[in-house]
Amino acid sequence: MPPAGHTLHSGARHRRATDWEGITTVTDVFRSGDHEQVVFCREAPSGLRAIIAIHSTALGPALGGTRFHPYPSEEDALADVLHLSRAMSYKNALAGLDHGGGKAVILGDPDRDKTEVVLRAYGRFVQSLGGRYITACDVGTYVEDMDIVARESTFVTGRSLAHGGAGDSSILTAFGVFQGMRAAAEHVWGAPTLSGRRVGIAGVGKVGRHLVDHVLADGAEVIVADVSEQALERVRSAHPNVAVAPNTDALVREPIDVYAPCALGAALDDPTVTALRAKVVCGGANNQLEHPGLEKLLDARGILYAPDYVVNAGGVIQVADEIEGFDFQRARARVAKIFDTTREIFALAEQDGVPPAVAADHLAERRITEVGRLRKILLNGSATLRRTSTQSVPSVSSTPPTWAV
Repeated sequence: MPPAGHTLHSGARHRRATDWEGITTVTDVFRSGDHEQVVFCREAPSGLRAIIAIHSTALGPALGGTRFHPYPSEEDALADVLHLSRAMSYKNALAGLDHGGGKAVILGDPDRDKTEVVLRAYGRFVQSLGGRYITACDVGTYVEDMDIVARESTFVTGRSLAHGGAGDSSILTAFGVFQGMRAAAEHVWGAPTLSGRRVGIAGVGKVGRHLVDHVLADGAEVIVADVSEQALERVRSAHPNVAVAPNTDALVREPIDVYAPCALGAALDDPTVTALRAKVVCGGANNQLEHPGLEKLLDARGILYAPDYVVNAGGVIQVADEIEGFDFQRARARVAKIFDTTREIFALAEQDGVPPAVAADHLAERRITEVGRLRKILLNGSATLRRTSTQSVPSVSSTPPTWAV
C-alpha cells in the first residue's frame, strides 16, 4: 500500500478530465480522496484566478507546469488541474525524478489576459507554498513568462537561457519520444530502429517538428498533418521529401507503421483506434487516451501503445535538471534512458498479460510506494520531543518544564 497521504489507485492515471466533471466544490475535492492539496488563488486587481493542485509529494516536491487557458468554466479548470497533476505524479516517477506530481492552471486567454502583474501575483502564490510545488512552462506559458514568475518566487524552473535556465524543452521532449519509438520498434520488429518504416506524425509544432528530424535521420519515411499551414511549411522547407496528409483523420488511415500524436490530448478515440493502420502508437501529446479502456482496444487490435507520460517525459527531465544547474549533456543522457524504461514496460506488460499502459501504472506506483516509504525513516532528531528543564522530575510546586518540538 502507498504511504499515508499518497493513495494511488491502479488505473487512475487513465481517467479523462471529464471523469471529474462532478468535482465542483471543496467538498467534492475532499471526497475524491486523490490529492494532497488544492490551492485556489485570486488577486482581484490584476484579475488573477489560478488553481494549484498538488497530487503527491511522496517522492519529493511536486513538479509540473502552469497552463494558461480560457476555460469555459471554473469547474472545467478544476477538473483539468486535478487530472494533469495526477498525470505528473506518474510521469515524474517513471522518469526517475525525486519529484511528486503537481500542476497549475491560470484561467484566462493568454493573448489577452497575460500581464506582468498577473504572472507576478501568481508567483507570490507559488512562493507561499514554501517549495511544496515547483512550477514550469505548459500550454499558454513560455520561458519568458517563467522569468517573470521567478521575480516573485524561487520555486520556478523552465527559465530562459538569459536567466540561467535551460530554455526550450521541446528539443529533449522530442528526443525522448524518439527513444520510446526505438524501443517500440525493437519490440515489434526486432531492432531498435525506424529505418525502412513509415511514420505518421500528427502535429508538427515544436515537439513534432524535432521528431521529424530524428526519424528521418534514422532512415524512416515521414508523412505529417497539422492544422497550421505555417507549421507544415516549416517542415516542408527543411525536408521537401516529407509527405503531407490533408488532415489527421486521413493520416491515421494511411499505410503507416508508426503513428505519433504530437498535438492535442485525447488523440486516440474509438473511431481513430478502429481506423488506425499502424502497428505502433508513440507520440509527444499528453493524455492521448480519450477514455479508459482504449488501452485494451489498442491491445486487442495488435497495436503497441507506448504510454505518453513515459515517452514524453524529456521536458520534465530537462526542467528538473535545471533545478540543480542545467547541463545539456547530463539531461540528454537522462532522457536517453526513456529507451530502457519503455523497453522494461513492454517486457512487464508481456509478462503479466496486460496492456503497456497498465504495466506503466504499476511500475510508477511501485516506485512511489517504495521510495515514498523511506520518508518514515527519521532524519531530523530535533523533531522529537525533548525536555529542556534540568529537572528530571518536577516537583508539584515547581514551574512546569518547557517542552520543545
